Amino acid sequence: MAITINTGDLKTILETTPSTQNILLVGKHGIGKSEIITRHFEDQGIPVIALFLGQMSDPGDLIGLPNKDEKTGKTEFMPPYWFPMDDKPVVLFLDEMNRARPEILQSVMDLSLNRKLAGRSLPPGSRVIAAVNDGEEYQLTDLDPALVSRFNVYFFSPTVGEWLFWAKQHDVDPRVINFIEEHPDELEKNVDINKGTFDKTPDRRAWVRVSGLLKSCGHITDMNRLAKMITGVIGARSASMFMQSLNQSRMLTARDVLNDFAACQNDLATYTMPQIAIINEGIYQVLELGVKKDESEAVGRNLVRYIHWMLSNGRQEAIAHFASFFENATYPNANAYIMMDCRDALQLINQMIANL
Repeated sequence: MAITINTGDLKTILETTPSTQNILLVGKHGIGKSEIITRHFEDQGIPVIALFLGQMSDPGDLIGLPNKDEKTGKTEFMPPYWFPMDDKPVVLFLDEMNRARPEILQSVMDLSLNRKLAGRSLPPGSRVIAAVNDGEEYQLTDLDPALVSRFNVYFFSPTVGEWLFWAKQHDVDPRVINFIEEHPDELEKNVDINKGTFDKTPDRRAWVRVSGLLKSCGHITDMNRLAKMITGVIGARSASMFMQSLNQSRMLTARDVLNDFAACQNDLATYTMPQIAIINEGIYQVLELGVKKDESEAVGRNLVRYIHWMLSNGRQEAIAHFASFFENATYPNANAYIMMDCRDALQLINQMIANL
């Protein structure tokens, strides 16, 4: 069994392991292996070349295609599209290594030992890092012990706390973050292979997709429809728990604000910038879909009150964010509504833009 490491351990390993030693990360999909590796080395100016070995059907995809040298009459291999030709070191990230065909793995043997492919050497200082999936739910190829012996092997398992820290830095919806803080066991679940191929369970990548759905569906008030969408991402059980949490601490929607700003004002005062940003874009999305004639006056009045609230409370970041949608004409129908039917809002938005 490989030693288990978290994100902090992995960063230390990447910083201190000599380039002559290979690293093999074992872990589930969607836990950030490739992202951490790519960010770490590209921040140092070292390009990371990711090769998905499980998608390669022929060794030529890895080592290049044979070609006859007309001068010598001998066959040589043309360098593949990804091979570095400028003699500068790279990080070769071999993802899905235990999904690769046996003939692909034979080429990896020479690469991992001698830094060569078909007789062509990687630039000095280059690194080889591989990743494999682990678990009964995957269709995998057994790796030759001789190949595994050429790698330093670590089981990568980031902590829930590390994911929450990352999520807060990367603008994941606060409702997702709050739910995982309260239910850390829901961050990821193993797939039950007895339930079939299409059984869905949550993982870190899936929760980011849930966040994206919440942000793009800010104008949707049909919670049953939203629940169905989220079920397709994280499965029925986890979606039920999440929707229950959402209903218990339901965030205001853009339509709430446009229907009755006064009823929303106290809650808005407690909202963070990411939450206000969701409402900001949601307002444009509601207006983009169109406002009924009998609702137009009330919607315009509440829109003006909302903008006044941002201005009077000095929510500068929120003001800049709201104005950017208008200035960039992200939602042209919404802009048309503001310019034609809500001149007071237009005047305030122009004031916003002028003061930025």
